Amino acid sequence: MPDQLLFGMEVVLNGLMAGVLYSLVALGFVLIFKASGIFNYAQGVMALFAALTLVGIQDGQVPFAHLINAIFGTELHHFGWHVPAILAIILTAIVMVGFAWVVERYILRHLVNQPDIILFMATIGLAYFMEGFGDIMWGADIKKLDVGLPQGINTAIDETTYNWFGYGFFIDNLDIAATIVAVLLVVSLTLFSQYSKQGRALRAVADDHQAALSVGISLRYIWVLVWSIAGFVALVAGIMWGAKSGVQFSLSLIALKALPVLMLGGFTSIPGAIVGGLIIGVGEKLFEFLIGPLVGGATENWFAYVLALLFLVFRPQGLFGEKIIERV
Repeated sequence: MPDQLLFGMEVVLNGLMAGVLYSLVALGFVLIFKASGIFNYAQGVMALFAALTLVGIQDGQVPFAHLINAIFGTELHHFGWHVPAILAIILTAIVMVGFAWVVERYILRHLVNQPDIILFMATIGLAYFMEGFGDIMWGADIKKLDVGLPQGINTAIDETTYNWFGYGFFIDNLDIAATIVAVLLVVSLTLFSQYSKQGRALRAVADDHQAALSVGISLRYIWVLVWSIAGFVALVAGIMWGAKSGVQFSLSLIALKALPVLMLGGFTSIPGAIVGGLIIGVGEKLFEFLIGPLVGGATENWFAYVLALLFLVFRPQGLFGEKIIERV
Protein backbone atom coordinates (compact mmCIF):
# COMPACT_ATOMS: atom_id res chain seq x y z
CA MET A 1 0.00 0.00 0.00
CA PRO A 2 1.46 3.44 -0.93
CA ASP A 3 3.01 5.37 1.95
CA GLN A 4 0.93 8.47 1.16
CA LEU A 5 -2.29 6.49 1.47
CA LEU A 6 -1.20 5.03 4.79
CA PHE A 7 -0.25 8.46 6.08
CA GLY A 8 -3.64 9.77 4.91
CA MET A 9 -5.39 7.02 6.90
CA GLU A 10 -3.42 8.03 9.98
CA VAL A 11 -4.40 11.67 9.39
CA VAL A 12 -8.09 10.69 9.20
CA LEU A 13 -7.90 8.76 12.48
CA ASN A 14 -6.19 11.63 14.26
CA GLY A 15 -8.77 14.01 12.77
CA LEU A 16 -11.57 11.91 14.25
CA MET A 17 -9.89 12.07 17.66
CA ALA A 18 -9.44 15.85 17.43
CA GLY A 19 -13.06 16.21 16.38
CA VAL A 20 -14.19 14.44 19.53
CA LEU A 21 -12.40 17.04 21.67
CA TYR A 22 -14.14 19.84 19.73
CA SER A 23 -17.46 18.09 20.25
CA LEU A 24 -17.03 17.95 24.02
CA VAL A 25 -16.99 21.75 24.11
CA ALA A 26 -19.87 22.05 21.64
CA LEU A 27 -22.06 19.82 23.82
CA GLY A 28 -22.19 22.50 26.52
CA PHE A 29 -23.41 25.08 24.00
CA VAL A 30 -26.12 22.72 22.73
CA LEU A 31 -27.43 21.87 26.19
CA ILE A 32 -27.91 25.48 27.27
CA PHE A 33 -29.29 26.57 23.90
CA LYS A 34 -31.85 23.72 23.91
CA ALA A 35 -33.07 24.60 27.39
CA SER A 36 -33.08 28.40 27.34
CA GLY A 37 -32.44 29.62 23.81
CA ILE A 38 -29.24 31.25 25.11
CA PHE A 39 -26.03 31.04 23.13
CA ASN A 40 -23.64 30.69 26.07
CA TYR A 41 -20.49 32.56 25.07
CA ALA A 42 -19.00 31.61 28.45
CA GLN A 43 -18.87 27.86 27.78
CA GLY A 44 -15.19 27.89 26.86
CA VAL A 45 -14.34 29.89 29.99
CA MET A 46 -16.41 27.42 32.03
CA ALA A 47 -14.11 24.65 30.78
CA LEU A 48 -11.09 26.74 31.76
CA PHE A 49 -12.51 27.59 35.20
CA ALA A 50 -13.41 23.94 35.86
CA ALA A 51 -9.89 22.80 34.91
CA LEU A 52 -8.29 25.53 37.07
CA THR A 53 -10.47 24.56 40.03
CA LEU A 54 -9.70 20.86 39.58
CA VAL A 55 -5.94 21.46 39.54
CA GLY A 56 -6.21 23.86 42.49
CA ILE A 57 -8.17 21.38 44.61
CA GLN A 58 -5.99 18.44 43.59
CA ASP A 59 -2.75 20.23 44.45
CA GLY A 60 -4.10 21.72 47.70
CA GLN A 61 -3.62 25.27 46.46
CA VAL A 62 -4.92 28.11 48.64
CA PRO A 63 -7.65 30.01 46.74
CA PHE A 64 -6.92 33.72 46.29
CA ALA A 65 -3.41 33.13 47.65
CA HIS A 66 -1.87 36.00 45.67
CA LEU A 67 -4.54 38.43 46.86
CA ILE A 68 -4.27 37.29 50.49
CA ASN A 69 -0.47 37.54 50.43
CA ALA A 70 -0.57 41.01 48.86
CA ILE A 71 -3.02 42.33 51.48
CA PHE A 72 -1.65 40.70 54.64
CA GLY A 73 2.01 40.21 53.68
CA THR A 74 1.79 36.44 54.21
CA GLU A 75 3.42 33.64 52.21
CA LEU A 76 0.48 31.27 51.84
CA HIS A 77 0.44 29.07 48.73
CA HIS A 78 -0.54 25.48 49.53
CA PHE A 79 -2.34 23.68 52.33
CA GLY A 80 0.22 20.87 52.25
CA TRP A 81 -2.01 18.03 51.05
CA HIS A 82 -2.77 16.33 47.74
CA VAL A 83 -6.36 15.38 46.98
CA PRO A 84 -6.96 12.12 45.02
CA ALA A 85 -8.12 12.68 41.44
CA ILE A 86 -11.60 11.16 41.87
CA LEU A 87 -12.36 13.20 44.99
CA ALA A 88 -11.02 16.37 43.31
CA ILE A 89 -13.30 15.78 40.30
CA ILE A 90 -16.31 15.30 42.59
CA LEU A 91 -15.51 18.48 44.52
CA THR A 92 -15.04 20.42 41.26
CA ALA A 93 -18.40 19.14 40.01
CA ILE A 94 -19.98 20.46 43.21
CA VAL A 95 -18.33 23.84 42.58
CA MET A 96 -19.81 23.89 39.06
CA VAL A 97 -23.27 23.14 40.46
CA GLY A 98 -22.81 26.06 42.85
CA PHE A 99 -21.76 28.19 39.89
CA ALA A 100 -24.99 27.19 38.09
CA TRP A 101 -27.03 28.30 41.10
CA VAL A 102 -25.24 31.66 41.21
CA VAL A 103 -25.84 32.22 37.48
CA GLU A 104 -29.55 31.51 37.87
CA ARG A 105 -29.92 33.53 41.08
CA TYR A 106 -28.12 36.69 40.01
CA ILE A 107 -28.31 36.72 36.19
CA LEU A 108 -30.95 34.55 34.53
CA ARG A 109 -33.74 35.24 37.00
CA HIS A 110 -33.68 38.91 36.03
CA LEU A 111 -33.61 38.25 32.28
CA VAL A 112 -36.70 36.09 31.76
CA ASN A 113 -38.35 36.88 28.39
CA GLN A 114 -35.68 39.42 27.49
CA PRO A 115 -34.54 39.56 23.83
CA ASP A 116 -31.96 36.97 22.79
CA ILE A 117 -29.31 39.64 22.27
CA ILE A 118 -29.62 40.69 25.93
CA LEU A 119 -29.08 37.12 27.09
CA PHE A 120 -26.14 36.71 24.73
CA MET A 121 -24.52 39.91 26.02
CA ALA A 122 -25.02 38.67 29.57
CA THR A 123 -23.02 35.51 28.80
CA ILE A 124 -20.22 37.63 27.28
CA GLY A 125 -20.01 39.60 30.51
CA LEU A 126 -20.10 36.35 32.47
CA ALA A 127 -17.20 34.95 30.40
CA TYR A 128 -14.93 37.90 31.09
CA PHE A 129 -15.89 37.92 34.77
CA MET A 130 -15.13 34.21 35.15
CA GLU A 131 -11.79 34.56 33.38
CA GLY A 132 -10.70 37.36 35.72
CA PHE A 133 -12.13 35.59 38.75
CA GLY A 134 -10.28 32.39 37.87
CA ASP A 135 -7.05 34.38 37.48
CA ILE A 136 -7.44 35.93 40.93
CA MET A 137 -8.55 32.69 42.54
CA TRP A 138 -5.97 30.25 41.16
CA GLY A 139 -3.27 32.34 39.45
CA ALA A 140 -2.38 32.78 35.79
CA ASP A 141 0.57 30.39 35.55
CA ILE A 142 0.37 27.31 33.31
CA LYS A 143 -0.61 24.25 35.34
CA LYS A 144 -0.16 20.54 34.72
CA LEU A 145 -3.32 18.46 34.97
CA ASP A 146 -2.90 14.78 35.83
CA VAL A 147 -5.94 12.70 36.74
CA GLY A 148 -4.47 9.36 35.72
CA LEU A 149 -5.59 9.37 32.10
CA PRO A 150 -3.34 7.34 29.78
CA GLN A 151 -1.19 9.43 27.44
CA GLY A 152 1.33 8.81 24.72
CA ILE A 153 1.27 6.51 21.73
CA ASN A 154 -1.02 3.47 21.82
CA THR A 155 1.46 0.66 21.30
CA ALA A 156 -1.21 -1.93 20.45
CA ILE A 157 -2.48 0.15 17.50
CA ASP A 158 1.07 1.01 16.48
CA GLU A 159 2.18 -2.64 16.45
CA THR A 160 -1.02 -3.93 14.81
CA THR A 161 -0.94 -1.42 11.96
CA TYR A 162 2.79 -2.05 11.49
CA ASN A 163 2.15 -5.77 11.16
CA TRP A 164 -0.69 -5.16 8.70
CA PHE A 165 0.71 -2.38 6.56
CA GLY A 166 4.38 -2.06 7.46
CA TYR A 167 3.59 1.40 8.87
CA GLY A 168 2.66 2.10 12.49
CA PHE A 169 -0.16 4.57 13.16
CA PHE A 170 0.46 7.13 15.92
CA ILE A 171 -2.75 7.36 17.96
CA ASP A 172 -2.66 9.06 21.38
CA ASN A 173 -4.16 7.13 24.30
CA LEU A 174 -5.65 10.37 25.62
CA ASP A 175 -7.59 10.85 22.38
CA ILE A 176 -8.95 7.32 22.67
CA ALA A 177 -10.07 8.01 26.25
CA ALA A 178 -11.73 11.25 25.12
CA THR A 179 -13.59 9.34 22.40
CA ILE A 180 -14.94 6.80 24.87
CA VAL A 181 -16.02 9.53 27.30
CA ALA A 182 -17.68 11.53 24.51
CA VAL A 183 -19.67 8.50 23.33
CA LEU A 184 -20.89 7.81 26.86
CA LEU A 185 -21.81 11.47 27.35
CA VAL A 186 -23.76 11.70 24.10
CA VAL A 187 -25.70 8.50 24.76
CA SER A 188 -26.52 9.57 28.33
CA LEU A 189 -27.53 13.12 27.39
CA THR A 190 -29.63 11.96 24.43
CA LEU A 191 -31.52 9.47 26.59
CA PHE A 192 -31.97 12.11 29.29
CA SER A 193 -33.26 14.70 26.82
CA GLN A 194 -35.67 12.39 25.02
CA TYR A 195 -37.06 10.11 27.70
CA SER A 196 -36.83 11.78 31.10
CA LYS A 197 -39.39 14.13 32.62
CA GLN A 198 -36.71 16.75 33.16
CA GLY A 199 -35.57 16.42 29.55
CA ARG A 200 -39.07 17.14 28.26
CA ALA A 201 -39.30 20.07 30.63
CA LEU A 202 -36.05 21.42 29.19
CA ARG A 203 -37.55 21.48 25.70
CA ALA A 204 -40.74 23.10 26.98
CA VAL A 205 -38.77 25.91 28.64
CA ALA A 206 -36.81 26.48 25.44
CA ASP A 207 -40.00 26.84 23.40
CA ASP A 208 -41.75 29.35 25.67
CA HIS A 209 -40.76 30.49 29.17
CA GLN A 210 -44.20 31.79 30.14
CA ALA A 211 -46.05 28.76 28.78
CA ALA A 212 -43.72 26.46 30.71
CA LEU A 213 -44.37 28.45 33.89
CA SER A 214 -48.13 28.26 33.31
CA VAL A 215 -48.11 24.45 33.37
CA GLY A 216 -46.12 24.29 36.59
CA ILE A 217 -42.56 23.88 35.31
CA SER A 218 -40.08 25.61 37.60
CA LEU A 219 -37.93 27.83 35.44
CA ARG A 220 -35.40 28.25 38.26
CA TYR A 221 -35.00 24.49 38.70
CA ILE A 222 -34.62 23.85 34.96
CA TRP A 223 -32.02 26.55 34.49
CA VAL A 224 -29.97 25.41 37.48
CA LEU A 225 -30.22 21.84 36.18
CA VAL A 226 -29.11 22.61 32.63
CA TRP A 227 -26.29 24.92 33.68
CA SER A 228 -25.13 22.25 36.15
CA ILE A 229 -25.06 19.66 33.36
CA ALA A 230 -23.28 22.12 31.07
CA GLY A 231 -20.82 22.76 33.89
CA PHE A 232 -20.15 19.04 34.18
CA VAL A 233 -19.61 18.81 30.41
CA ALA A 234 -17.26 21.80 30.68
CA LEU A 235 -15.38 19.95 33.43
CA VAL A 236 -14.96 16.89 31.20
CA ALA A 237 -13.80 19.07 28.30
CA GLY A 238 -11.43 20.95 30.61
CA ILE A 239 -9.93 17.68 31.85
CA MET A 240 -9.33 16.38 28.32
CA TRP A 241 -7.93 19.62 26.93
CA GLY A 242 -6.00 20.41 30.12
CA ALA A 243 -4.38 16.98 30.18
CA LYS A 244 -3.47 17.37 26.50
CA SER A 245 -2.02 20.88 26.45
CA GLY A 246 -1.84 22.07 30.06
CA VAL A 247 -4.25 24.30 31.95
CA GLN A 248 -3.66 27.81 30.66
CA PHE A 249 -5.86 30.76 29.85
CA SER A 250 -5.70 30.12 26.11
CA LEU A 251 -7.87 27.10 26.95
CA SER A 252 -10.90 29.40 26.90
CA LEU A 253 -10.34 29.95 23.17
CA ILE A 254 -11.44 26.38 22.40
CA ALA A 255 -14.96 27.81 22.37
CA LEU A 256 -14.09 29.49 19.07
CA LYS A 257 -13.35 26.09 17.53
CA ALA A 258 -16.71 24.82 18.77
CA LEU A 259 -18.63 27.44 16.75
CA PRO A 260 -18.10 25.75 13.36
CA VAL A 261 -19.05 22.45 15.00
CA LEU A 262 -22.37 23.95 16.09
CA MET A 263 -23.02 25.45 12.68
CA LEU A 264 -22.52 22.09 11.02
CA GLY A 265 -24.33 19.90 13.53
CA GLY A 266 -27.08 22.32 14.56
CA PHE A 267 -27.51 24.30 17.75
CA THR A 268 -30.25 22.02 19.10
CA SER A 269 -28.88 18.53 18.38
CA ILE A 270 -26.73 16.60 20.85
CA PRO A 271 -25.73 13.91 18.28
CA GLY A 272 -25.20 16.77 15.79
CA ALA A 273 -22.50 18.21 18.05
CA ILE A 274 -20.55 14.96 17.77
CA VAL A 275 -21.07 14.55 14.03
CA GLY A 276 -20.15 18.20 13.42
CA GLY A 277 -17.01 17.81 15.51
CA LEU A 278 -15.94 14.72 13.59
CA ILE A 279 -16.49 16.46 10.25
CA ILE A 280 -14.47 19.49 11.37
CA GLY A 281 -11.70 17.36 12.85
CA VAL A 282 -11.29 15.11 9.82
CA GLY A 283 -11.89 17.94 7.34
CA GLU A 284 -9.22 20.26 8.69
CA LYS A 285 -6.62 17.48 8.98
CA LEU A 286 -7.27 16.17 5.48
CA PHE A 287 -7.35 19.65 3.99
CA GLU A 288 -4.00 20.45 5.60
CA PHE A 289 -2.61 17.13 4.37
CA LEU A 290 -3.85 17.46 0.77
CA ILE A 291 -4.11 21.20 0.09
CA GLY A 292 -1.91 22.76 2.77
CA PRO A 293 1.41 22.22 0.95
CA LEU A 294 -0.04 23.92 -2.14
CA VAL A 295 -1.11 27.11 -0.34
CA GLY A 296 1.69 27.49 2.19
CA GLY A 297 0.19 25.49 5.08
CA ALA A 298 -1.56 26.68 8.27
CA THR A 299 -4.98 25.87 6.78
CA GLU A 300 -6.20 24.36 10.08
CA ASN A 301 -6.58 27.90 11.44
CA TRP A 302 -9.30 28.86 8.95
CA PHE A 303 -10.67 25.76 7.20
CA ALA A 304 -13.38 25.10 9.82
CA TYR A 305 -14.75 28.64 9.57
CA VAL A 306 -14.88 28.55 5.76
CA LEU A 307 -16.78 25.27 5.92
CA ALA A 308 -19.15 26.73 8.52
CA LEU A 309 -19.73 29.76 6.28
CA LEU A 310 -20.79 27.48 3.43
CA PHE A 311 -23.25 25.74 5.73
CA LEU A 312 -24.67 29.08 6.86
CA VAL A 313 -25.32 29.99 3.22
CA PHE A 314 -26.86 26.71 2.05
CA ARG A 315 -28.16 25.03 5.24
CA PRO A 316 -28.24 27.53 8.11
CA GLN A 317 -29.95 25.13 10.54
CA GLY A 318 -27.08 22.64 10.24
CA LEU A 319 -27.28 18.92 9.49
CA PHE A 320 -29.44 18.01 12.48
CA GLY A 321 -30.90 21.34 13.59
CA GLU A 322 -34.59 22.14 13.50
CA LYS A 323 -35.63 24.17 10.49
CA ILE A 324 -37.33 27.39 11.58
CA ILE A 325 -40.33 28.46 9.51
CA GLU A 326 -41.75 31.88 10.21
CA ARG A 327 -45.01 33.10 8.71
CA VAL A 328 -46.06 36.71 8.49
